[in-house]
Amino acid sequence: MTMELRDSMTSISHPQELEAKARLGHPKYRPDIDGMRAIAVLSVVLFHAFPSYIKGGFVGVDVFFVISGFLISSIIFGGLERKSFSFGEFYSRRVNRIFPALLIVLFASWAFGWFALFADEFMQLGKHIAGGSVFVSNLVLLSESGYFDNSAETKILLHLWSLGIEEQFYLLWPLILWAAWKARLNALILIVVVAAISFWLNVSNIKTDSVSVFYSPQTRFWELLAGSFLAYVTMNKDVLLPTWRATASPVIRNCQSFAGMAMLFVAFSLVTKNNAFPGWWALLPTIGSVMIIAAGPHAWLNRSILSHRILVFIGLISFPLYLWHWPLLTFARIIESGTPSAEIRLAAVALSVLLAWMTYRFIEIPLRNIGSRTRTIALTILMIGMGITGYVTYKFNGLPDRGAVKFSEKVNAQFVGPLWQYTKNDSCMAKHPMAGTADFGWWFCMESEDANPTLMLIGTSFANHLYAGLAQNPETKQNTILSIGTCDPANPDTAPEGTPVTTHPCSGDRPLQQKNLINDIIDKSKTVKYAIIDGLNPQPDAAYAARLGTYIGQLEEKGVGVIVFIPHLMLGYDAKGCFARPFKSPINDCTISHEQREGIDKAYAPIIAEITKAHPDVRFFDQNQMLCKDEKCTGIQDGMPLYRDEYGHYSEFGSVELAKIFAKWAKDNAPGLLAQ
Repeated sequence: MTMELRDSMTSISHPQELEAKARLGHPKYRPDIDGMRAIAVLSVVLFHAFPSYIKGGFVGVDVFFVISGFLISSIIFGGLERKSFSFGEFYSRRVNRIFPALLIVLFASWAFGWFALFADEFMQLGKHIAGGSVFVSNLVLLSESGYFDNSAETKILLHLWSLGIEEQFYLLWPLILWAAWKARLNALILIVVVAAISFWLNVSNIKTDSVSVFYSPQTRFWELLAGSFLAYVTMNKDVLLPTWRATASPVIRNCQSFAGMAMLFVAFSLVTKNNAFPGWWALLPTIGSVMIIAAGPHAWLNRSILSHRILVFIGLISFPLYLWHWPLLTFARIIESGTPSAEIRLAAVALSVLLAWMTYRFIEIPLRNIGSRTRTIALTILMIGMGITGYVTYKFNGLPDRGAVKFSEKVNAQFVGPLWQYTKNDSCMAKHPMAGTADFGWWFCMESEDANPTLMLIGTSFANHLYAGLAQNPETKQNTILSIGTCDPANPDTAPEGTPVTTHPCSGDRPLQQKNLINDIIDKSKTVKYAIIDGLNPQPDAAYAARLGTYIGQLEEKGVGVIVFIPHLMLGYDAKGCFARPFKSPINDCTISHEQREGIDKAYAPIIAEITKAHPDVRFFDQNQMLCKDEKCTGIQDGMPLYRDEYGHYSEFGSVELAKIFAKWAKDNAPGLLAQ
């Protein structure tokens, strides 16, 4: 969401800037478009602060896309028609308009994060600052997306994804239009063809990979191109029903404007995060925005409502308001370890408005009186410096030696997120390849040494989180341990026919492929003595239990001893909230209801009895004995967290502690696993 040039500001612009405006062919300032910006930014801000009140407020970003496409294309077309378009001036003005507010927000986020964030959080912020400084935030976020991605509400610069898409459009579209102009190609046909391809990619992939569609430029450009289409037909009144457009009455334009606004409010009301968005749903805010702009500044709604000075003011500060609001809300969520109170969220919104006004009044306006070239060079150098700062913060693991978090270094070292250093290693990936894993959202392939496995960890990420402890325990590390695969082996091997295949590693027939890979490893190595199965459903049905029994039988037929870990208890929230952090005392105590354990035990009692009867050599291990003592269950032991994230994965400390308990149990139940 960028801030376009406004001719109403020329009275305070530097003479060189006015000259550049004339050469670039800027359109006449329309206050109603600033009013549209106001509605768009307010919908986004209110959605982020109070999502239950405006469930579709996030589509305000799509309104910004249309506005940006319209204004930027108007500038390009105007410059090309006058034969005065300059790439240097065009990109220089982008820098001068976008960098000041962005730099302030990036630096403020980093500076506050220095005092407020744990190392893993500060590390991610550094990564996102580096991505934001070169306008690839959408691609960085796409690379992080997946089932185990940390909550979007804790990503301080998440909102820069839209700025990334716009700047990628600004980088490519002027080059494409300039080349088409030189080649005397019809720009309108070019816009329609490229937009159609982009929209087709959007709707054809939305069901199978909605995250990529949301963040990828090629599936969002059609919205900016809708604005570009409008810019072309507005500037070339002899195309697209010229007679109708010339004679359209005020009544028609008023109806058009009201209809467009109605589409926006329908989108704000009906579109939710559960919809496949953008997809077809994005047509509502896109077409609605086009209709409002096309109605012209003299339509009653545009002239009387959208041009009201309050909305225009909010529109003028919309870019810094968009930049400020999300970090403020996110820092509040992180510090509160959950959704902040309504009062805190309201205060964050009010503060974001104040900071937006201050940024506009004391940063953006004064900078316009500095020569354009000098400003561009200085801002570019500062942005490079900011990007390097973010990269260094990321590269050095969030600077854990900062005084603000040094007191919790030992505890915080456990909070490494769901995909940790024990996810996979090169030797395992080379030795046990499976086609397509590079495109999976996640994949586990970790071996303790470059040798044939003697102990396999089979199951979900809850099997993989056992690896650290078993690989370090003196009595179990004599095994060559292999943690491989991602799927619950008791789930169906294939998805129902017609189910879309996505990046999820267990979609389609991938569970069957993983079982085949595991069987092949066992058959070829002939060294696997035991397999540990973990990550089972805590509330299984009869069909699930039958599939588990069948799989156990298949492993036993291959001479593999089977140990089943009964599902472990989970907190249901991030364990970080149980420990003190800068500016906040613990808000949770990591206690777990003993009834939860009783529920799991009750669900598995008949399954254990049935499977043990059919397979008397199978062993079941109750890992919840680490978490529960004397009918009290907790996720903290000796002042250390037993969990490492919000999804219930054991921390390295928890994995090591569990391995100690398991080794004692194994002396009577699986002595072949232990060092002799």
